[in-house]
Amino acid sequence: MRQQQIQKLKQNQAQTKIEGIKLLKQLVELPEWKNAKSIATTASSPIEVPTEPIIQAAQGAGKKVYLPKTMPHRQMAFLPFTSSDDLVVSKFGIPEPEYKEELVNQAPDLVIVPGLAFAKDSNYRVGFGGGYYDRFLAKYPGKTVTLVPSVMLFETADWEIDEFDIKIQRLLTV
Repeated sequence: MRQQQIQKLKQNQAQTKIEGIKLLKQLVELPEWKNAKSIATTASSPIEVPTEPIIQAAQGAGKKVYLPKTMPHRQMAFLPFTSSDDLVVSKFGIPEPEYKEELVNQAPDLVIVPGLAFAKDSNYRVGFGGGYYDRFLAKYPGKTVTLVPSVMLFETADWEIDEFDIKIQRLLTV
């Protein structure tokens, strides 16, 4: 399912980018966004909703932005985003901040969770397969939201849901 969805996302990149603009407009109107002093997102790949405009909107609103750094044992550490120039490409090909223990924030006010597919009826997701976000979200006490372009939206989960899968609190759809 994951590989089929990645192919579908590759074919729909232009549409996802256009829908990403509409989803960002919804995001900045949410109370979760307005009340957040810090947000966590990712450096998006071409098949995902572009996160650069999200980062710019957050910084423009005076919010601190955090990006994940992959750690051993499939863990993540959220570190401050300063500039794209300061990011280092991980072994997964994802731009990440450099690790500095004293800057880690595992409790940003709002986490924008990435994924490949989202179920409208249950808020479960299919991630990229490493389990990094589910491990993090299992201990995360704050708010979660996902920006879901039409190509990632499913009425119901037609994939297996495991006991360690964590629901997203709010799905934004076009």
